[in-house]
Amino acid sequence: MADAAVTDTSVGNTQAERTALSDQKMFEVAIELVNKRGTAKTTLKDIGEGAGYSRGLASYRFGSKDGLWMELFARFDEIWKVHLSTYLAGKDGLAALQAAIQAQRDIFTRESGYLRAMYILWYESLGHESDIRASLANHHVIYRRDVQQWIEQGQAAGEVRIDVDAEQFATGYCSTMFGTIYQWVVAPEAIDLEAYFEHFAANVTAAITQRGEN
Repeated sequence: MADAAVTDTSVGNTQAERTALSDQKMFEVAIELVNKRGTAKTTLKDIGEGAGYSRGLASYRFGSKDGLWMELFARFDEIWKVHLSTYLAGKDGLAALQAAIQAQRDIFTRESGYLRAMYILWYESLGHESDIRASLANHHVIYRRDVQQWIEQGQAAGEVRIDVDAEQFATGYCSTMFGTIYQWVVAPEAIDLEAYFEHFAANVTAAITQRGEN
């Protein structure tokens, strides 16, 4: 397929390395274009050419825009898992919940472009049935389950009030987090993230513990 040929012929790289490099460049361009244009006006042709390759490479590699979006989703999910795991290491219960809040705060700074692009993609996928929408729904189940588990661990350890409904708290917690991200995507300059997350963490702790503090 001549149109899909890569224009970058880096000497000394294996085919696998060249493929990984071209994929990474296309992912970076895709993130940039989605942030500027949204998904509807971002084409595979523009992504391939913007990354310095032939106009057909992105189509050849991913098959369709949905194929590319799913790959972006998978990669962002892995970034988030690695990021979160560093904060949660050795923690459970209340400490894990507090660490997760810190992890959410810090991902805004560390992966702001990727985070914004992914949420634009997710929100734009809500109007129709798609693999992205189904995958996102599954991930929301996991997010709520994790928070519920932390609350239940905290209750078992005597850190969290026993009258806190762990399942309902998890729903409210995730709603707050995703609502915050939505506001940030729409108008990032309108939210002081450091101040907000400090306030949120303090309020959560006060609401679910006996003492209102660690």
